[in-house]
Amino acid sequence: MKRSRNRNHKRIEITPKYLLLALTILCVLLMVLSLFFDGILRPIRDFANTFIQPMQRGVNTVGKWVESKSDALRNYDSLQQENEELMEELLKCQSELAKYQQESYELERLQKLYQLDEQYPDYNKTAARVISKDTGNWFDVFYIDKGTNDGITTGCNVLYGNGLCGIITDAGEDYAVVRAIIDDTSNVNAMILPSEAICNVSGSITNYNDGYLIAENIDKDAAVSEGDQIVTSYVSDKYLAGITIGYVTEIKYDSNNLTKTAYITPAADFSRIQEVLVILDTKKTVKE
Repeated sequence: MKRSRNRNHKRIEITPKYLLLALTILCVLLMVLSLFFDGILRPIRDFANTFIQPMQRGVNTVGKWVESKSDALRNYDSLQQENEELMEELLKCQSELAKYQQESYELERLQKLYQLDEQYPDYNKTAARVISKDTGNWFDVFYIDKGTNDGITTGCNVLYGNGLCGIITDAGEDYAVVRAIIDDTSNVNAMILPSEAICNVSGSITNYNDGYLIAENIDKDAAVSEGDQIVTSYVSDKYLAGITIGYVTEIKYDSNNLTKTAYITPAADFSRIQEVLVILDTKKTVKE
């Protein structure tokens, strides 16, 4: 009995092609009716428009909103990609700018070395780079990248800034050690211009911390004034004559009433030194 009941209630399946055929016939039928029975179908159309058109407008509104959001999403992706490309370009420009600035600074330093070289045309010189320094704030003892292979020997004078920097105290094949005139062990026989008064410039890190060096043992009757130039003396046994050391900023008489002392501002800045000029000629002294 159960099997018979199941056969009586067998499900009827409609294939897609028959459904499509039925819908097509319905559309054709409605078209025919609209042509010949427009008055009859008008209330139906009006009823359908009352409910369908608002729904259609709502669907259109939702569709436009979805489309705008899709466009915005596509624009965001495009803008994000464009932003990444601009950031890469900015980093590249910043790198190139830093390179140009570095080259500009180096060119400026080389121009200053060239101007310094022109101040002493009678001496043979070579440029060298600083490669290391002793501990401390100042370049009182430092190392350069040239040595005996480049004609540098112990006793060569070193120039920087607007004048004397120091002297070579040791030299290897490809390096040399420079002791600056501000070092505590430095001592330079000097002369004050235009009076040509002889003096002695002593190195002192402590004094240089305060912005000056001291020229001592100046004859009390020597005509020395603020702003006078101090140069290496012709009587020096280590330094070539006529190299600028600095300028007088203050003068004081000593307690012995026989000499006076001058405070001088060095011609070189010893806070950062990158390139120097080394005079390859050395002072010729009389040997006993």
